[in-house]
Amino acid sequence: MLHRKELFTIPNLLSFYRMFAFPLILYFIFSGKEQLFAIFLIINLVTDVLDGMIARWLRQETDFGARIDSIADFLTYALAFLGIYFFKLDEFLPHATSFLTFVGLTIAVMLLSLIKFGRLPSLHLYSWKIGGYIQGFFFIWIFAIGFNTPLYYFMITWAILSAIEHIVIQLIIPEMRSNAKGLYWILKQKQ
Repeated sequence: MLHRKELFTIPNLLSFYRMFAFPLILYFIFSGKEQLFAIFLIINLVTDVLDGMIARWLRQETDFGARIDSIADFLTYALAFLGIYFFKLDEFLPHATSFLTFVGLTIAVMLLSLIKFGRLPSLHLYSWKIGGYIQGFFFIWIFAIGFNTPLYYFMITWAILSAIEHIVIQLIIPEMRSNAKGLYWILKQKQ
């Protein structure tokens, strides 16, 4: 059973913030408030980076924290995709194939985990984390400055490769785990 002290840690509160901010940011999307959407999306992306750093620094990494962080990440990235659709679609249309491949693989990662393990993934692979930082930087860039083609293709290539790694790991492991690092470590443990 989870104790109150373990539940209300700083990293978990940051994840809870991202979850509770979801409806407000969704409102900004549907009401066409791009600037407010961008500001709150950036806050979500920054708190995503902070919760992991603080959890490691304060040694407050828990399976529960990894799970709620994964849910908050999923919601934040769903908002980013919706924001791109509503506010930046014209800029993405020339790159639709690569972007839809990325979105499809991200959905496949989630669905495979739900089907095989009955919950969202919480592997927190190094490639996935780094990809999240790159995607976050790209989302900030596109809403603050505009579309940048080289940055986009760097981001999308990394995202596709990390999603493939995620899928391969989910196919290999018998049960979902948190903080699995990457395929190299999974294969090393199997030996």
